[in-house]
Order: sequence, then C-alpha cells, then structure tokens
Amino acid sequence: MPLPKPVKRIDGISVREFLEKHKELLKLEVVAGKRGLRRIIKEGSVNRPSLALTGFYKYFANKRLQVIGAAEMTYLRSLDQEVVRERFNAMISKGIPCLIIARNYNPLPVMLELAEKRSLPILRTAMITMNFINTATLTIDGEFAPSTTEHGTMMDIKGIGALIRGSSGVGKSECALALIERGHQIVADDMTRIKLIDERELMASSMELNRGHMECRGIGIINVGEMFGVRSVRLEKRIDLVISLIEWNPNVEEDRTGLEQQFFPILGLEVPHIELYVRPGRDIARLVEVAAMVQALKLLGHDPAKEFNDRLIEFMSKNA
Repeated sequence: MPLPKPVKRIDGISVREFLEKHKELLKLEVVAGKRGLRRIIKEGSVNRPSLALTGFYKYFANKRLQVIGAAEMTYLRSLDQEVVRERFNAMISKGIPCLIIARNYNPLPVMLELAEKRSLPILRTAMITMNFINTATLTIDGEFAPSTTEHGTMMDIKGIGALIRGSSGVGKSECALALIERGHQIVADDMTRIKLIDERELMASSMELNRGHMECRGIGIINVGEMFGVRSVRLEKRIDLVISLIEWNPNVEEDRTGLEQQFFPILGLEVPHIELYVRPGRDIARLVEVAAMVQALKLLGHDPAKEFNDRLIEFMSKNA
C-alpha cells in the first residue's frame, strides 16, 4: 500500500484568498485598501488590538487578522484625530495583514486615508464582534491546519467515518458503491484530503474537482449524487476508523478475536485500524459496515471482544 504523503503546513494565506473563500460565511466587504489584498496572513488566529491602540506594542500579534469591535471604535472616537493617525500608522508599520471592523461600524476618516495611502485592506462585517471572532478563528485555523492526502475512499457509515484503504484494484470503490446502495454516504473516492483540526481530530474531504464522483472499473466515472440522490454525498467527515483491504493469500493469519487493537498513524494521531482480507465470496461491504458498527459500540464504551473475553474467563474460573 502507498505510504501517506508528507504533511503540508502553509506559511500563509493572502487576504484576497481568505476573502474569496469566506466572504459569505463571515459577511465581509472591502471598504478600503483594495491594493493591499495581496498581504499575507501568517498566523492562523485572530487578534483584537486593544493594547496596540493605546500605544503598547510589546507582544503585539501583528501577523494575525486584526479585529476591531464596539469597545475599540468607541475608544478611537474619544481620541484626537492626530493621535489616531499616530497609533494606526504604527500598527500598519508592524506589518498587519488587514483590519476587520465588526458590527458594520464605519472606519474613521483618518483610518480610510492611511489604509488607501499604505495599501492596508480594511474589511467590514455585520456580525457581532464575538460571533465573528469565534467563526473566523475556526475558519482561519482550518486554513493553517496540517494536512495530507491518503489513497483511499472515505465513507460515513451511520455516523462513523471510515477511511477505506488498499492497493489499486483491490475493490475500494466497489465496496463504497455497495455501501452507498445500503444508504451510507460517500465523502471522497480514491484520493482523500485530510486535515488535523485543533490537534485532536482528523477531518476528511474530497477535492472539489471530483467531489460526488466515483470511478468504477469497467464502467467509468459515475455521478453519485445524480444516481443515488444528494443525501448519498457528504462534504466532510471526522475519521473514526481506518480499514485496510488486503488481497488474501493462503499464508495470512487473520485476527479471530479482535482483542488486540491496531492503530494507523495519520498526522501524528493514532486511528483505530482493521485489516480485512479480500477473496471471492466475501461480502466486503457487509464486513466494513459491521466493523464501523463495532467501532461505534467502542466509542460508547462497549467492546464486544473484551466483554466476551471477560465472560469466558469468568466461566473458566467457575468451572476450574
């Protein structure tokens, strides 16, 4: 099986790209400094520059999106315009990527003047400041999250995200197709994009180009949404289980008890891993479905293999 591709960590994203991707979600509009949209956001977080507006720049998080809310705007309006010019000019000199004003407040004339003069984008949103910060933080964190790609098919099987791996031609897409016919959802076929979110969970998605499409050997490309309905396609899903399909041979030793949990490393996290051997007559889709249900039980605190083993030990001790 191919090894996972190297982890990708972006060094930054331009204000223009961020705006194009998340304009509708964050209700953003450009009010000044359009020439500066090429500026780069270098940290995946958001900063409220309250202390910087008072003239204190030590520990100023200048590489982040700068958000001004009601408190900051009220403070700026209380200052002399020349003081605002000095403070705002100093902030721009620190290399901030852009300024976002919440609650649809209008920037002060001196802010508009300096933004145009020094090519600093000023954006505005109608959202309440804290709502905007919460949403923007999740959004920008996703842009900077470590990511990789895996040669596999991602499925949502009754709430369990299962990444089905295997060598080319082993039957990943055929297995996924059978699962879709049983009412489960496909996230990505053949090539799955994976992001590590908040260093605690792995989110899988497909590339936009082939989203909702599958390759079936002997048939060609099919549109899953058109054939099985839009409910058969999901945009993204957390990875809860990795299932590797392996061609069977007479010398393999298959797990008969399930007592020893295996794990598959992805972006530094260990994901529960099951190996299923493919041979004629085996209903692989059904086995994958059952494996997902077993994982669902484990997440609820019930391990069938361990529970049976405990019962067996208790039975043996009573009859010893």
